Amino acid sequence: MSAIDLDSFNATPLEKDPYEFLIVPSFIKPDAISEVDKAYPRIAKAGSFPLEELEFGTAFKSFISELEGPEMKHAFEKKFGIDLEGRPTMITARGHCQAKDGKIHNDSETKLITVLIYMNTEWSQDGGRLKVLRSKNSLDDFAAEVPPEAGTLLAFKRNDRSFHGHETCVGERRVIQLNWVTDEAVVRREKRRHRFSAWVKSVFPAA
Repeated sequence: MSAIDLDSFNATPLEKDPYEFLIVPSFIKPDAISEVDKAYPRIAKAGSFPLEELEFGTAFKSFISELEGPEMKHAFEKKFGIDLEGRPTMITARGHCQAKDGKIHNDSETKLITVLIYMNTEWSQDGGRLKVLRSKNSLDDFAAEVPPEAGTLLAFKRNDRSFHGHETCVGERRVIQLNWVTDEAVVRREKRRHRFSAWVKSVFPAA
C-alpha cells in the first residue's frame, strides 16, 4: 500500500510568490506515518546524512523507494513544469538541529528541485518552522511558514530568489531532503560535503 497521498499532492496548487513552491500537510498518509516514523533512521548527531550511511527499517525504505519512483518524478515534472529525465536524485536525512542551523540561504544552482518532508510527531518549539522568504534580508519577510510536523511536505523550484530559513531551535528535528540535481558529479560532491559537515558538527557542536 502506498504511503504517499499522491492525490493531495496533485490537488495542491503551485504558489508562485515569491518563487514556485507548494506545501502539502498530509503528503504521507496519516495511517502510514506511524510505520514510517518507527522505521526512521536513528540520528544522534546534527547535520545531514546521505541515506547510505544510515540504518533504517523496511517502512522507511519502502517510502524512499516510492518517493524516488517514476510516478512521483512525473508528478513533480507536471507540477513544476520541468523535465527531470536524466536528472539524478540525492536524499539526505536529519535528526537534530543546532542553534546555528536555519540561517537564511539559497540552494546551489546545481539543485533543480528541493523537497523537504518532515517527520516530527510533535512540534512545540516556536523556532524550526521553515519560512519561504521574500528576500535574503529578514526572516520576518515571508510568504509562508511550515511547521515541521510529521507527513508535511514543502517543495520548491530553485532560482535566484528561492531564499529560505527558520528561527533558532535546538533538539530533535527530523527531516528528509530530496533533491533533483543537474548530474551525478553533483551527487558525489554533495555526499562528500555532507559527510564532512556532519563530522565537523559532531566534533565542534558549538562552532
